[in-house]
Amino acid sequence: MNAPTGWGEAARVLAAGFAQRAAAHDRDGSFPHENFAELHAAGLLVLAAPRALGGQGASMAQLAEVVGAIGHGCPATALVLTMQYVQQRGMGRPGSPWPEALARRLVREAVEGVSLINALRVEPELGSPARGGLPATVARRTPEGWRLSGRKIYSTGAPILRWYAVWARTDEAAPRVGTFLVRADSPGVRVEPTWDHLGLRASGSHDVVLHDVPTPPDHALGLQPAGARPQADGAFQAEMTLLLGALYTGVARAARDWLLQFLRERAPSSLGAPLATLARAQEAVGRIEALLLSSRRLLAGLAQDVDAGTPVGAVDGGLLKAVVMRNAVDAVQEALALTSNHGLSRRNPLERHLRDVLCGRVHTPQDDSVHVAAGRAALNL
Repeated sequence: MNAPTGWGEAARVLAAGFAQRAAAHDRDGSFPHENFAELHAAGLLVLAAPRALGGQGASMAQLAEVVGAIGHGCPATALVLTMQYVQQRGMGRPGSPWPEALARRLVREAVEGVSLINALRVEPELGSPARGGLPATVARRTPEGWRLSGRKIYSTGAPILRWYAVWARTDEAAPRVGTFLVRADSPGVRVEPTWDHLGLRASGSHDVVLHDVPTPPDHALGLQPAGARPQADGAFQAEMTLLLGALYTGVARAARDWLLQFLRERAPSSLGAPLATLARAQEAVGRIEALLLSSRRLLAGLAQDVDAGTPVGAVDGGLLKAVVMRNAVDAVQEALALTSNHGLSRRNPLERHLRDVLCGRVHTPQDDSVHVAAGRAALNL
C-alpha cells in the first residue's frame, strides 16, 4: 500500500523514538515539540492535504497507517497529527468553504516548517457542541474584518498550533455561526496551561483565551444562520472514526506488545516456567488478538469505502467508532488482568496505555449519542 512512498515505514521508525520519550512527557505533562520537528523533516505534516493545494494527497488508508504507527509510540503526538489531517482533508472536500488561496497558504506553511492547525470548539459553559447550543465565543464585525472574544477548552496541541479554526457566533442582530481562522500568534491570544489529565497528558490540550483578536474578513468560513440545523456529515464522521480508531488501536497494540514480552520473560519460581506457558495466559492473549483483528478488519473496510467514494452514513460511522474504541479498551484491560501489580506499576508502560486508551471514549460522538441515533434509525423515528 505504501511501497512508493514509505510513509507507513517512516512513521514506524519515528514512533520507535517517540516511544522512548513518551513516558517522560507523560510524567511531566510536557509537550513533545521534538516529535513534530521529526514529523516535519520526514514530510508527514502535509500528507492529508490535496495535491492540488501542494500536499501529498495520501489516501485515508495511508493516513490511518501513519496515525496508527505514531499512536503505537506516542498517542498524544498522534492525536495532534490526526487533527492536522482532519483539517487538511476538509480543505479539499467538495463544497469546502475554504478559499483556495488561504488553503494553499496553510499547506505551504506546513511544507516549509512546523505549522499545525486544529479546530477550537469546546467551551466551559456549553461543553461539546455536538450536544447542541450556540457558542459563547463572539465574532464582532469591524471595518478590517472580525474580532473574536471567548474561551475554548480542550484545545489539543495548543503549545504548537500556528492556526486555530475557532467556532463562534457573530454579533449581528440575526447571529450567524461558523468557523473563523485565527493565527495563534495574533494579539489578544493567550494559552492557559490548564491541561492536567489522566491520559494523553502530553497532548497540550490547554485553554485558549481570545480577547478582541483580529482576523481578516476572508478568514470566516461557512457562516450559517444560528437557527440552521447542521446536517450530519457522514464523510467527516467516517474520517474521524478511521483516524481515531487507528490511533487507539495503536495504543492497544502497544499494550499487547508489552504484555507478550512480559509473559515470555516472567517466570515465577512457583511455576518454574514463563507465564507464557500457562493455558490461561494463552487464552487471554487469544482474546486480545481477536479484539485487535476485529478492529483491524473494520478499519480496513472503512478505509476502503472512504477511498472508493462509497458513502458512509453518520450512524454507521458512529457505531464503528463505538465498537473500535470498546475493542481497544477491552484489549488493554485484558492485558492488565493478566499482569496484576506489574501492570499497574508506573515503571511499566501498561498503566499509561490504559490511561491513554480510556480517552478514546470521550471523542465525539460518545456512546450514548451513537446508540440513540442508531436506535432511532432502526425504529424509523
